Amino acid sequence: MFRENLARRGLTVAGATAAALALWVLTGPVAGLDPSTETGGEVRPVGAGAVVAGGLIAGLAAWGLLALLERTVARPGRVWTVTAMAVLVLSMTGPLGSAGDGASMAILTGMHLVVAAVLIPGLARSARPART
Repeated sequence: MFRENLARRGLTVAGATAAALALWVLTGPVAGLDPSTETGGEVRPVGAGAVVAGGLIAGLAAWGLLALLERTVARPGRVWTVTAMAVLVLSMTGPLGSAGDGASMAILTGMHLVVAAVLIPGLARSARPART
């Protein structure tokens, strides 16, 4: 059971990262829209490395939080899902506030949503009740 759960969570994190990267490929290299961010008046392109790093960091942090909740609360899946939804809402301030242009805002928002669409149900289904 432990190995099955470990594999499921690993595949969920990898799938979320792959989904964001697929969106980046389809909108960037394929469609010719280069997503960018603007910080302090400087526009920077969002590359594949940043997309992969962002997906992995979000996924591993989500996994870590779920593991912690499984040790501390009675309904870790429910608490984790509510927390994950709140984090998703907060994370939207990134693309909505610092996208380089309208297309970038749509692409970056889409990346946040596809990562969440894979991580939230994937990790929630793997939640185990807290040990008593």
